Amino acid sequence: MIVDFENTLQKYADLIVQVGLNLRAGQKLLVRAPIQAAPLVRLVTASAYRAGACFVDVLYSDEEITLARYENAPRDSFTEFPAYRAKVLEEYAANGDAMVSIYAENPDLLKGQDPNLIGIATKTAATHGLPSSQLIARNNTNWLVVSIPIPSWAAKVFPGLSTEDQMAKLWDAIFEVTRLNQPDPVADWKEHVRQLGVRKEMLNRKHYAALHYHAPGTDLTIGLPDGHIWYGGAVKSTNGISFIPNMPTEEVFTMPHKDRVDGVISASLPLSYSGTLIENFSLTFKDGKVVDYKAEKGGHALKNLLEMDEGSVRLGEVALVPHNSPIAQSKMMFFNTLFDENAASHLALGRAYQFTMQGGEKMSEEQFAAAGGNTSLTHVDFMVGSDKMDIDAVTASGAVEPLMRGGNWVTPV
Repeated sequence: MIVDFENTLQKYADLIVQVGLNLRAGQKLLVRAPIQAAPLVRLVTASAYRAGACFVDVLYSDEEITLARYENAPRDSFTEFPAYRAKVLEEYAANGDAMVSIYAENPDLLKGQDPNLIGIATKTAATHGLPSSQLIARNNTNWLVVSIPIPSWAAKVFPGLSTEDQMAKLWDAIFEVTRLNQPDPVADWKEHVRQLGVRKEMLNRKHYAALHYHAPGTDLTIGLPDGHIWYGGAVKSTNGISFIPNMPTEEVFTMPHKDRVDGVISASLPLSYSGTLIENFSLTFKDGKVVDYKAEKGGHALKNLLEMDEGSVRLGEVALVPHNSPIAQSKMMFFNTLFDENAASHLALGRAYQFTMQGGEKMSEEQFAAAGGNTSLTHVDFMVGSDKMDIDAVTASGAVEPLMRGGNWVTPV
């Protein structure tokens, strides 16, 4: 149980503004959040103004309103979209203003709803959001994804408890993995980012040509393009601000070559996607493209994802996370990608971040594709790592070096 909740929540708001975003005086800030996050949003707003923000704007969402649409709206209306929401995201990203997304949703919100309508609405939103997502992929500004508990999500993580206890336990878990329970969270984050930086530099010096994954149900080779760059912890935007895109974060990541992925990969954790849980699924790749898939549950949602566009059947990110990371060792299943992706090595279907290629921010989409980068309306992480996962790195000369064994790094930092 949190002893001083209000004080810790204030620390969280300050951590978001000062460390995650590293907000600069004179920047505007756009906050996207579920309506239940209003208490934290108010604290973030005040913290941002104290840091010198010239304006803070908020876009709220409400899962009950989302569900009401699927239950009651005309079946031919799901291509409708509030264009102003996409426009404001593009405006902020283009101007180099800061953006924070508070990601919290009911993973079963749309369970039982028409999967075709879910697919249409998801693709419509992604299409309208493409200009802003392209700018974010180029790191045009400082941005951040964090989370808070909401009752529907907490009930999924901690079934059988009272609503009050569910929320308290999820708050405890989030404060723990975001290092807010440490005596000096800012100092702890700086050291954590330093360690991730050492790991990414080790990988960047190697210039590996490929990674080979082996585990039960997995035998996959992922080619890495010439000029790929590993990132971990802090990232620098094109306007010169060093920020941390995700809190928590335990990963080092880069881009794969979109045409050089072959074999089978099995997910190690469920994926919450568009209000549906996809469970026990696997993907088969040939020449970079998904040519087959299986899922015990949520197969319709996986189908919608893979049919989003030409790029959604290819990979855009490869991320390595040790099995001994704090989130993995908590043994919790969060049913939330922000947390679950930091418990296990993961991959992403869809768009690659152009800043993970040398000079990628200045490349046209055609140049980026020619270099091996994937473009898509979507970018969806799914978890593949476990204590049974071995990963080997392949050098340009074809030599094989062990990288991870039993899910953990072979070489410590």
